[in-house]
Amino acid sequence: MENFAPVRTDLALEVHEKNQADLKRSGKPVPHPYGEGVEVEEDGNENIHVTRVKITSSEGEKSIGKPIGNYITLDVPKLKENDRDLYENTCRAVAFELERLINIKENDTVLVVGLGNWNITPDALGPKVSKYLMVTRHLHEYLPEQVDDGVRPVCAIAPGVLGLTGIETSDIVKGVIERVRPALVLAIDALASRKMNRINTTIQIADTGISPGSGVGNKRAELSANTMGVPVIAIGIPTVVDAATMANDTIELVVDNLMSYSQEGTDFYKMLKQMDQNDKYALIREVLEHYGGNLVVTPKEMDEVIERVAKVVANGINMALHKNIDINDIDRYLQ
Repeated sequence: MENFAPVRTDLALEVHEKNQADLKRSGKPVPHPYGEGVEVEEDGNENIHVTRVKITSSEGEKSIGKPIGNYITLDVPKLKENDRDLYENTCRAVAFELERLINIKENDTVLVVGLGNWNITPDALGPKVSKYLMVTRHLHEYLPEQVDDGVRPVCAIAPGVLGLTGIETSDIVKGVIERVRPALVLAIDALASRKMNRINTTIQIADTGISPGSGVGNKRAELSANTMGVPVIAIGIPTVVDAATMANDTIELVVDNLMSYSQEGTDFYKMLKQMDQNDKYALIREVLEHYGGNLVVTPKEMDEVIERVAKVVANGINMALHKNIDINDIDRYLQ
C-alpha cells in the first residue's frame, strides 16, 4: 500500500487519515479498524484534541510511511489566537505527552536541537524554541549549589542549515553529542502539512527522530537513535502546506459539492472522483511547473504567530524536563 507517497506531509496522522478515506472510498472490507500494524487512541476535547498513532509492525510502516514508534498529534484550532488560558493549557498538554515518552534518569543531560533556518520565518521554529528554553547544564557544572532540586541539565544548539554552514546538520549534532554525551536529544523543526487549517495549530511529537526537510522534498540525513546513538524525540509544528496537495484537496471538495447539487454532468464528476489519486496529483504538479515549479504556501501572519507557537513548544519542554516547574516559574527564569 503506497498511498502515502504523493501526500506531501510530515504528519503521521494526516497519512493515516488519507489512508482511511481511501479505504472508505474504495468500498473494500477493512480487516483492521486502523490498518494492520497501526493503533490509534484519541483523547482531549474540542480545544486540545490529542491523537496517538502507534506503528507496531512493518505493515504499519508501509501503510503510514514512517518507522515503528509513537506519533502524538495535538490539534489546537485556536492556538494562533492570543488566549492566555489556552496557551497555558497547551503548554501543559505538550509537557504531559513528552513526559510519557521520556525514559531517562532524573539527572541525565538532555540536548535540544533547534533545526531550521533562522533567516526564513516559516523555517525558524527550531531556533526560536531554543531562545525560550531553560538551559541549565552550565549551572550544574559551575554553580551546582545554586541549582534547585528537579532542575535537569539541559543544553541547546541551533545549528542552522547546510546552505548557511556548509556542514550537514546531522554531522554538527553528532559532534556535539560525542562531546556532551546527552542521554536524550529533542529535535525541534518546522513541518509541512497537507491542510491549511493545521498550519500553526498542530503539534506533533514522535519518538522515532526526524528527517529535516522531508515534508517539502528537501530531505537531509535523519536524526534518530540509529544515526545519533541516543534516543531522539522530534517535536514539530506545520508552518507550510504543499500547493499541489492543497489544490488536489480543493478539487475533491468542489467535485463533492457539484455532485450533490447538480444532476447535469454527474458522469463527468464521477470520472474525476474515480481518477487515481497519484495521477491527479501528478497532473496538478505538472500544471504548477509552468508557474515556477511546485510551491509551498504559508499564512501571511506567520511572523506574529511563530513566536507564540515557539513559546508553547519551549514551555512544554521546560515543564517536561524540569520537575516542579510551571509557566510562571519559567517566565521569571527567562527575565
